[in-house]
Amino acid sequence: MDAPVLELRQSAARRLGKAVPDPFGYDPRIHAQVKPIAEFFYRRYWRVTADGIARVPGHGPVLVVGNHSGGIPIDAAMLVTALDLDHPQHRLLRCLYDRFVADMPFMGEFYNKLGSVVASYENAQTLLRRGDAVGIFPEGVAGVAKGIGRRYQLQRFHTGFIRLSLEFQAPIVPVAIVGAEETYPVIGKWKAAGMLTKLLNVPYIPVTPFFPLLGVLGTIPLPTRWHIRFGEPVHPYRRKRTPPTRREIATLCEKVRRQIQGMLHELLAERDSVF
Repeated sequence: MDAPVLELRQSAARRLGKAVPDPFGYDPRIHAQVKPIAEFFYRRYWRVTADGIARVPGHGPVLVVGNHSGGIPIDAAMLVTALDLDHPQHRLLRCLYDRFVADMPFMGEFYNKLGSVVASYENAQTLLRRGDAVGIFPEGVAGVAKGIGRRYQLQRFHTGFIRLSLEFQAPIVPVAIVGAEETYPVIGKWKAAGMLTKLLNVPYIPVTPFFPLLGVLGTIPLPTRWHIRFGEPVHPYRRKRTPPTRREIATLCEKVRRQIQGMLHELLAERDSVF
């Protein structure tokens, strides 16, 4: 459904005093059912420490931008859980996920019910227009696909989040996540698993030290200790009426990327042990 049509329907529903359904299928009941499981992994299994979380505004549009890693992107789930459990206003973070996930069996619909949204510029616009907090991983698939030898080395950032920030005057809160990289340490890519990749609709199967060697047991994520750090917000506001140039966008994007990379270096220097 086109965004203008969707907004007209929502506006009409509000005037009539009706409940407005989420445009992407978020279901608070499913969220409530999954929350205890997410809390177990957050508090007990990965023992996540989150600092600076109050830097995420309590209301209004905001972009929460982080590094992506770990073979399987569990980092997005823990970032959502951090804001759900530990933020003063318990904000729902609407993470954008790659399009191929939407075509995986059951996954796209499940992600939507938990509040995530398939990644597109238009979908992000809709969320920000609603005043939502939007989670973005600008490295994309390249972040989770990199090998363990390049862990915590940020890949090239896509610049769409900068244009979104400028369009909606939404602050960018940079986030560094340490610990996710070692849960599924990628040592290779199993591209020869043709039938399995077609069945799951994924470009490759990550090879870890334990999978596929140990079969199903090898899919269990390692109980590493995680640290999530929320940095100082970036406010790339512009007073000019002309569209930003590519150079301006690239400069702002690199500023955010350097800030996240710097926080990753700090967290790695502070870390005593992976576990």
